[in-house]
Amino acid sequence: MKKFLSVLLLIVMVFSMAACSSSTGGSGDKGFVGIAMPTKSSERWISDGKYMKKEFEKRGYKVDLQYAEDVVENQVSQIENMITKGVNILVIASIDGEALTNVLEKAHKQKIKVIAYDRLIKKTPYVDYYATFDNFKVGVQQGSYIEEKLGLKDGKGPFNIELFAGSPDDNNAYFFFDGAMSILKPYIESGKLVVGSGQTKFEQAATLRWDGATAQSRMDNLLSAHYSTKKVDAVLSPYDGISIGILSSLKGVGYGSAGKPLPVVTGQDAELASVKSIIAGEQTQTVFKDTRKLAKQAVDMAEAVLKGKKAEVNDTKTYDNGKKVVPSYLLQPVSVDKTNYKAELVDSGYYTENELNK
Repeated sequence: MKKFLSVLLLIVMVFSMAACSSSTGGSGDKGFVGIAMPTKSSERWISDGKYMKKEFEKRGYKVDLQYAEDVVENQVSQIENMITKGVNILVIASIDGEALTNVLEKAHKQKIKVIAYDRLIKKTPYVDYYATFDNFKVGVQQGSYIEEKLGLKDGKGPFNIELFAGSPDDNNAYFFFDGAMSILKPYIESGKLVVGSGQTKFEQAATLRWDGATAQSRMDNLLSAHYSTKKVDAVLSPYDGISIGILSSLKGVGYGSAGKPLPVVTGQDAELASVKSIIAGEQTQTVFKDTRKLAKQAVDMAEAVLKGKKAEVNDTKTYDNGKKVVPSYLLQPVSVDKTNYKAELVDSGYYTENELNK
């Protein structure tokens, strides 16, 4: 019986480890790279990991790619294991940007360089570079889209709007929100945009772990408390997964019918389900961040570091992590809606027509 239980425990441990990991591969001729991704629950992180692993291996590097399923302790443990395995460099998209201080000190003691990937790692001096998109511009594009679609520049209004923000443990969420509010706040102050709930601060609009179900629940509460006799004209959503939750809530109370059209709903990441939603006339907009380009940029930066060179950067002022200003490379995001999704997503090879029409 004891032997049976021991075998059973071993099986459980193996499956548990497999559930949080991806794979190790590559020849390793040029070095060993550890890639720590936050979760497989978001389509974009699967793509990021896949593209980076493929690019590193193509260049002759061994790769250990791990997913932590949005559990901070898993990610810390995975990074510790990578350090133990002897990786030469770490590329990390953190779950909680402030939770990696101790493990990165261990990496530093082993002379392992660190590149923060799309999410800034905070409160540690041991981050060498940061590869990301222009996150403030992402928010600007979302806010500007609402401005354009509602005709706010032409003096139209007032319109009712509700605001959603990303996860408070992700530094990018603040940039997205601040970028959007740089466009929307003047209209809120002038009364052309009315936030029925009165919830205009980041802390009130935040959505922990970017969770769509959490966003749906909050939207349910907002609709029942503030919109029984008036309609919502726009919803600022920072991410496609949140947008899907918001849309589910809206459709649940009759939006999407001829007499009650859906509001303008923004998004980010051009996830497949949301692009299909845009084509179907539900979600209105998303911000496309080409993960192929970001992955290649991160690989280029890592390779330069491994060769003892300085990585290419184009921003040395914006991203202060509380211990240092992290040298960064910012790529440009693209606003996408029904009018240009083919040019941006299909013609570029990011999606096929078949994928979008399934």
